[in-house]
Amino acid sequence: MSKRAILVVDIQNEYFPDGALPLVGIEDAVANAAKVIASAREGGDLVVNIRHEAPGASIFVPGSKGVEIHSSVAPAEDEPVIVKNFPNSFRNTNLRDILDANGVTDVVVIGAMSHMCVDATTRAANDFGYATTTVHDACATRDLEFGGVTAPAAEVHTSIMAALAFAYGTVISTEEFTA
Repeated sequence: MSKRAILVVDIQNEYFPDGALPLVGIEDAVANAAKVIASAREGGDLVVNIRHEAPGASIFVPGSKGVEIHSSVAPAEDEPVIVKNFPNSFRNTNLRDILDANGVTDVVVIGAMSHMCVDATTRAANDFGYATTTVHDACATRDLEFGGVTAPAAEVHTSIMAALAFAYGTVISTEEFTA
């Protein structure tokens, strides 16, 4: 069995055009995520599906359609699904226990949002000693605003991927992953 796990972070209905928090380029990112997942399943990698819920918030409401994992990347029957309440997929979840029980040494992160949960999860995985890879074109984000300045999603994504590549692991394309 492979010692690699694919962490499918928050590819949920909330991030699609009919959701409450649509992301720029989500459809292309999810098409690539589906390719990564298919390749991983073929190769015997562990696929761990992660779903965000925000009790008491107006988005990611538990039990809503928005919190459901998007059908294009639906978990296989035997794959774990972790529900989290924080950007870091390891915080207050059993993710590390699942990875360690399966002898995982390497994690591959895909999903949403690049600047939030993908970033936090990748950094935490690296801090826990896992070799980390982020598949940049299987992730999506949104425009961000701070101090009256709007950073377009492409710039937000590029900045996060550059930071991850600088100190938190490898950042590759879907094509490189599936080759």
